[in-house]
Amino acid sequence: MEEERGLTRIGVSLPSNLLNKFDKIIRGRGYSSRSEGIRDSIRAYIIEYEWMERESGEEIGTITYLYDHSQRGLGDELTKVQHRYLGMIRTSTHIHLDEENCFEIVVMKGDAKKIKTLAEDIMSLRGVKHVKLTTTHGGI
Repeated sequence: MEEERGLTRIGVSLPSNLLNKFDKIIRGRGYSSRSEGIRDSIRAYIIEYEWMERESGEEIGTITYLYDHSQRGLGDELTKVQHRYLGMIRTSTHIHLDEENCFEIVVMKGDAKKIKTLAEDIMSLRGVKHVKLTTTHGGI
């Protein structure tokens, strides 16, 4: 590793298919170099890792999920889950995708552990097809 002007130069070995996909993404997003894309990727990884390790403290985040609204009772169960966390939920948006699928976004602010629990409660419901918890905080 070589350090210059506060930067450290490293070498990384990657499978060519992974690098090709990464290059396509960073070109599409307008990065001027791989280094910029790698720095952003590492920052995102650190934020996610730190979030998963946190047990308490106030955070902000979103839970997005896709579910089958024809699943009997699922709509009521999702409402019950959200009502248990009313103090944290700032807003939610519900989108009908087609005859069976709905997409919902829940924005929340509150205790990190409770936010994780809310996401896990949603994940555990039969008929929920995909859940993504995204959080962010300063300091990186």
